[in-house]
Amino acid sequence: PHRCAVSFPRCFSAQPESDEPFIPLQFLISLLDSYHDLTGFPWWISISSSTIIMRLALFPLVIVQLKKLKRITELLPQLPRPFPPPLSGRSFKDQLLIFMKEKNAAGCPSFLWFFSSLAIQAPCFFWFLMSIRRMSLDEHPGFDSGGLLWFQNLSDYPHGVLGSILPLSISGLHFANVKMYSIYLQALTVPILIGGFSCPQGSLVYWVTNSSLSLIQLICLHNDDVREYLGLPGKTTPSSVGLKSNEEKPHPGVEDIVILTKQGEVSARSLSPPELTSFSVKMLTDGRRDVAERMLRLALEKDPANIRALLILGQTLLQNKQLSEAVECLEAAISKLISSEGCYPTKVEDVDLLILSSQWAGIAKVQQGKIEEGIVHLERIATLAEPEDPKSKAHYYDGLLVLSSALANVNRKSESLKYLHKAAKYNPAYTVYFDHLETTTDDSNDISSDLVSSRRD
Repeated sequence: PHRCAVSFPRCFSAQPESDEPFIPLQFLISLLDSYHDLTGFPWWISISSSTIIMRLALFPLVIVQLKKLKRITELLPQLPRPFPPPLSGRSFKDQLLIFMKEKNAAGCPSFLWFFSSLAIQAPCFFWFLMSIRRMSLDEHPGFDSGGLLWFQNLSDYPHGVLGSILPLSISGLHFANVKMYSIYLQALTVPILIGGFSCPQGSLVYWVTNSSLSLIQLICLHNDDVREYLGLPGKTTPSSVGLKSNEEKPHPGVEDIVILTKQGEVSARSLSPPELTSFSVKMLTDGRRDVAERMLRLALEKDPANIRALLILGQTLLQNKQLSEAVECLEAAISKLISSEGCYPTKVEDVDLLILSSQWAGIAKVQQGKIEEGIVHLERIATLAEPEDPKSKAHYYDGLLVLSSALANVNRKSESLKYLHKAAKYNPAYTVYFDHLETTTDDSNDISSDLVSSRRD
C-alpha cells in the first residue's frame, strides 16, 4: 500500500527501530498481546476495548478528585490567607505556618488534588499511544490485517480520502472536549489533526476511542442527575436573574422573576423551594436583596417548612432593619428544628441551621433592645457541644462571641469573659474584643453589626 509521501522525524518514521522498546512499553505490549490472545478479538477491537477498560479503571480517580476539590472550595474561604496582611509585621513563613495549621485542623485536602487526574491520565494516554505506535512500526503480528473497513492495515499511515476520517475524528473530538473546558486549548486542534496523519492507524484507533470516552465522560459529568448520583455538586447555575412584567396579574407592579440559565429562561415559579433558596443566595452575593427576598418568599409559599429559606429570609430582613419580621422568621426556623420534647437536632446540617438561627434571632432581639430575650437565644448555642464540622464550628464560635458581648452589656462580665476566651482560643482575631470589654459597656451592637454586615451562610 501507498505510504505517506511526507518525510517526518524519527519519532514518526515508518521504519522499525532497531533498539528494544522501553521496559514500560514492553510490558504494555505484552499485556495487549495476552489480552488479544485471550479474547480472540480482531486487533482494532482489542485496542478499543482495552482503552475502555483503562478509562473505566481511572474513572473513580476522577470522582474522588472532584469530591476533594468540592471540599477544598468549601473550606478555603474559612482559612486564613497564606500571605501575610499588609503592615501585619508577620513574615511569609509565619503566615504560611498558620495557614497550614488551620488547613490541617479543618481537614482540608491537599492542593495536589488539583493535578491528580492530569498527573495519572496524561502518562497513561501517552503510554498506550506510544506502545501501540511501536507495535505498528514494528509490524506486530496481526496488525497488517487487524483493522476494519478502510483501515485494514493498522501498521499503515492514513492515506487517500477515507484515510482522513480517523485524523478528522480525533481533531473533532479534541475540539468538542476542549470546548467544554477552555478556549485556549482549541488552538491545539490543527496540530492534532496534522499529527493524526503522522500516526499509524493502530494508534489512531486507540486515540479515537480515548477521545470519545473523554467526551462521554465530560457530557455525563455536566449532567446534574449523574452528578447527584455520584455525590457531586450540581453544575446548573443561573447565569443571571431578571424581572419580567406580567400584565395578566391583577395587582399592578407585581413582577415575575425569571432565571436566565444556559438552557434558556426559566420562570422562578417553576423552580423547587431548594432551587429558589440556592438562587437567592447568589442574588444576595450580587447585592440584589429585593430579588432574593422575593425568591425566598416564593420558596416559603411553596414550602412553609423550608428551614434554610426561613433562616436566609430572616438574615435578609435583619440587614434591611425589618427586625420584627426577621425575628418571626428566625424563631419559626428554631421551632422547626427543636422537637416538641425540647430535643435538639443531631444531623450536621440541622445543628448548623440551629446555631445560625439562634445567633441571628439573638442579634435581632438585641437590636430591638430586648437584650435578655436575645441572650436566651444566644445561650442556646452555648449549650450545644462544639461541632466537628469546620463550617459549623466557625458559626458556633461566632455565636459565642455575640453571646459574650450581649452578656457584657448587662454587666455579666465574668460570664462574658468566659465565652470570649473560648472564642479567642478558636480564632485569635477575636482577642481585639478584650479591649472592648474594658473600654465600653455597649459593645454588643458593635459586634452584632459586624456580623450582620459580613453575614456568613
